[in-house]
Amino acid sequence: MKKAVVIAATLFTFAPFVRAENSVVMFGLIDAGISYISNRGGSSSWKMDDGVGVPNLFGLQGSEQIDTSTKVIFRLVSQFLLGTGSTVGFRSNADQSSGLLFSREAFVGLSDDHLGTLTFGRQQDFMVDTLLGDIDADAAAYMGGFYNFRDGPFSGLELPDSPPNEAYDFDHMNGSEPLSNSIKYKSPTLAGMTVGYLFAFGNAAGNFRQNSASSAGGSFAAGPLAIGAAYTSVRYAQLGGGAIQNIGAGVRYSIGTSQISALYTNTHNTANGATVNMIQSGGLYRFTPAVAFGADYMYMWGNDVVNRHHAHQVTAVAQYILSKRTTTYVNVVYQIANSGASASINGTFGPSSSRSQCIGRVGIQTRF
Repeated sequence: MKKAVVIAATLFTFAPFVRAENSVVMFGLIDAGISYISNRGGSSSWKMDDGVGVPNLFGLQGSEQIDTSTKVIFRLVSQFLLGTGSTVGFRSNADQSSGLLFSREAFVGLSDDHLGTLTFGRQQDFMVDTLLGDIDADAAAYMGGFYNFRDGPFSGLELPDSPPNEAYDFDHMNGSEPLSNSIKYKSPTLAGMTVGYLFAFGNAAGNFRQNSASSAGGSFAAGPLAIGAAYTSVRYAQLGGGAIQNIGAGVRYSIGTSQISALYTNTHNTANGATVNMIQSGGLYRFTPAVAFGADYMYMWGNDVVNRHHAHQVTAVAQYILSKRTTTYVNVVYQIANSGASASINGTFGPSSSRSQCIGRVGIQTRF
């Protein structure tokens, strides 16, 4: 039942690899609902919004056992918009054109029980893999989803992949920007510890570093406690060879079927010196096997380059589990920025015309 409680945490990024001798499995996530946005560009709006509680994903993954401890694995994952049926083709660090079919993940590799896992393709970095996937340190993983990732009045970060006047997903943790042309190693778990490293080739002729990326992460889990830290640096031609660097550290503690977590991230643009920090703390409590409530608080603040803007954000979620695969929920998110700044909740894709912005949502999510 605990897995049902934290459906977003267990399914938001990585469904587990199948352990059959030879297998191919189809899987997916679907989320839909109605959202009310208090202020986007000066007007309120109602919208049918999907992929919020969890992303809408469709994927194939498989394995082939080649000896007693080693297998070949692969994973192909697309993201789509439920309302229109269209594919979400995120941009690549190496190719800024959109239209990627398997935009969420596409990789193949070898996994060995004693040596670890080595994979090649388009893959999640360790900000996502460690802090979100391994230890559930981000409250967005188990409540709030898309709206509970980071954005705010920090357009001065000048993120190449952000919509105008925003700092969309500035700490690179919502999983929508995997790294293309990457090689990734992840160790086996030894005494509760796991470490990993990723390098993504930019594939730019005459400039090895352009559009390249690197990431590392490590975690430790013992009983109800899990801690981890991660680092990611992505170079962009648009920044003249500069990089967006992210570091993060988090902790999660389980109490029966409930859990609490805390997370810190730092985002730095090496081209212009802009820096934004974020701290978050939250938890999810199960009242009955079917009913859960969660809440978290987030504070974000920047340096002089982003005019020392700062913002507070509060998220609250009530969940009702209909079955092992399906959950309904009510979600409220409120952000208030400093005077003179414009609030911008992640996923609204349009800052408020004032210092505050609020979202109310009723939704349903399922998996297969």
